[in-house]
Amino acid sequence: MKHFTQFEDQTTAKALIEQALKFKENPRINQAMGQGKRLGLIFLNPSLRTRVSTQIAASNLGIESIVLNMDKESWALEMQDGALMNKNTVEHIKDAAAVLGSYFDMLAIRAFPSLTNKGEDSDDFTLKQFIKYAKLPVVSLESAIRHPLQSLADMVTIQEHLPKKPKPKVVLTWAPHIKAIPHAVANSFAEWSLGCGHDLTIAHPEGYELDERFTRGAHITHDQDEALADADFVYVKNWSAFHEYGKIIHVDQPWLLTEEKLKNSPHAKVMHCLPVRRNLELSDEILDSPRSLVQEQATNRIYAAQAVLNRIIS
Repeated sequence: MKHFTQFEDQTTAKALIEQALKFKENPRINQAMGQGKRLGLIFLNPSLRTRVSTQIAASNLGIESIVLNMDKESWALEMQDGALMNKNTVEHIKDAAAVLGSYFDMLAIRAFPSLTNKGEDSDDFTLKQFIKYAKLPVVSLESAIRHPLQSLADMVTIQEHLPKKPKPKVVLTWAPHIKAIPHAVANSFAEWSLGCGHDLTIAHPEGYELDERFTRGAHITHDQDEALADADFVYVKNWSAFHEYGKIIHVDQPWLLTEEKLKNSPHAKVMHCLPVRRNLELSDEILDSPRSLVQEQATNRIYAAQAVLNRIIS
């Protein structure tokens, strides 16, 4: 595996999930594997779980990691090829990525979408520019359209709580928010859930359809109650409109997930990637209840990242 930027296939996903669970049992079993290797963690956007979990994962493998907050500690980057750099950008991605490529053995990049340029965002332009010019293995720490490390951790968490049935019913339900939120987590969760063979239902208000590249094969409904009935796992996440790109469309119905809404899903486990706006996206009663898997998801971020780094360096 040269890069880790998206779901590849079910065989690879299964191997990564199994490896993550082995690392969870014995985190330092492969500590000699990464001796002499150096990982650059490049953040163009803020992070808590992604940054810390990936650093711990690298440490568990003996890999040295160095963090660069590109948005605060480095030069403003010009991403466009052939640009006349006579405005506010100071360094071209062609030069910056090439330098980073000479310093490290692997790069891990976090680059959110603009939510204004649909074409560039949908093509994952910024992430691809780093891959193009760094000429190193690249791990996505969340890009404009995907968050594969989060989704791998989510699949690990689901694997740990699988009910005794052929296919769990997995529900991805939209939640309210005060600002426009990227599609990456929702896209990626749908892509991985379907790719791993889960029965996926996506519930959202009209106007919040996701990019069909990620949802083909899922049951899609505008009726949250219908979606939640008999659910085994409920993933709560906000995202902005895709077709009216980056817009917040007014919604009349309440979409906050509460215990009352899960009355027909007595055994459902609830998931969220964090950070979460309590009592806007998800109620306290759910987050603080035995249903909640959000802290387990966060813990599993370490072992998901460790499985990916281990596979790349091995």
